[in-house]
Amino acid sequence: MKLIVGLGNPGRKYEGTRHNAGFMVAEQLIKQHAAPSPSRKFDGELSEFRVSDQRILVLCPHTFMNASGQSVRKALDFYKLDTEDLLVVCDDLNLPRGKIRLRRSGSAGGQKGLADVIRHLGSDQWCRLKIGIGRPPAQWQVIDYVLGRFDSAERDEIDDAVTRSCQAAVVWATEGATQAMTQFNAQPSPN
Repeated sequence: MKLIVGLGNPGRKYEGTRHNAGFMVAEQLIKQHAAPSPSRKFDGELSEFRVSDQRILVLCPHTFMNASGQSVRKALDFYKLDTEDLLVVCDDLNLPRGKIRLRRSGSAGGQKGLADVIRHLGSDQWCRLKIGIGRPPAQWQVIDYVLGRFDSAERDEIDDAVTRSCQAAVVWATEGATQAMTQFNAQPSPN
């Protein structure tokens, strides 16, 4: 069993915002794999599906980004999963827009959702998949940028990054982190 957690903020106010890239991946995974509608569990929404013989749980914490760790901790404890069975998906300001990067461990890099998961788990030794949203323009505050919606010029790149992130998450769950990193950490070739 594997747990994929998409980070974001709940509610219509935050739909489609840069900070909800993790939710976008979780929602697309659920749709692509015809998973049942999510149920309310672990301070969030949980759904599941199978790929081959692998059971994959998908969790979207509803604790808001900066308090995501408590939801993740509850799900890991309930299913008695180790941190090697966890993949957290989130946005990243430090990656160019549309680039994705999977890592086995590491710091939060300023991402407060990741920081809270690290705090609740007492470790940074678990996989994270980051979706680049790029840096805000000079005149923007970071908070306004991450809580802003993608404009039409950005949308194609982000939609592609979400699709590749879904593929990477399934490869991670079924073939392992090394295969997923090898296959998806390279910069995508231009169309």
